Amino acid sequence: MPPRTQSRSSETNVGALLGEHLRRARIASGYRSQDALASALGTDRSVVTKSETGERPPNVSVLTAWLDACEITGQLRAVLEGLSKLARTREGPVKQWVAPWFETEAKAHTLRYWAPVIVPGLVQTPAYARELFAAMGQDEGKVSELTEVRMGRQAILDRPDLPDVTIALWEPVLHHLIGSPEVMRNQLARLVELSARPRILIHILPGKLGANAGLGGAINLAATGDAAELLLSDGLVEDQLTNDPALVRKASTTFNGVRADSLPRSDSRNVIMEAMERWSD
Repeated sequence: MPPRTQSRSSETNVGALLGEHLRRARIASGYRSQDALASALGTDRSVVTKSETGERPPNVSVLTAWLDACEITGQLRAVLEGLSKLARTREGPVKQWVAPWFETEAKAHTLRYWAPVIVPGLVQTPAYARELFAAMGQDEGKVSELTEVRMGRQAILDRPDLPDVTIALWEPVLHHLIGSPEVMRNQLARLVELSARPRILIHILPGKLGANAGLGGAINLAATGDAAELLLSDGLVEDQLTNDPALVRKASTTFNGVRADSLPRSDSRNVIMEAMERWSD
């Protein structure tokens, strides 16, 4: 296979500059091919290739393993770690247009999620998230990056000033196989654990009710004290982010509708536990 074309200049692109240093470190350490280093790191060759071209800077775990394998220490290691942080900030896995959602979500005092298809990202387990990203056709490196970002969001749930979180789940979500029965069982156990926390409400909308107002797609609403409520909603091709009052009000009405038809907190927990037991069979 011919070498991958370097599409970014190390003179103008931080990711490409980092990649050039990593390539040199690889060769100087005796890893003459990208395959050899990938094998040593326990990852796919595409992760090494995209790191060296600057197309996708390595995540923290891959970079650490890379520097260890190449025995990079001292000042050079500190410089490469700094370049990595800068490159991943500029070319991170999260699209820039959705960054305001994560910023608002992180400081919100009230969060509301309606989920008719999958468990919301804020309460996913790492294994469940990885299976979803892999199913989207992402390669191993991208899956790791996206999962790392998603897990980072969950720091919200451990804030001293925990926001009020309300999640309404359509019951079929509990029965959609994502990954394996073990992945599903652990994911539902996570929901049960979170539902016991004082300010986290998880409600199940029974599947037997049939069609409901929320079947148009997932709804994510975040309210802070210094800005209009923000809406992140499902789109056919790409999610939509807006604080338009009319659209936020419409989404809020939909959320309130499905929430009103959902089971109480304790009954919802029982439904989740029953589904968890079925995944154990």
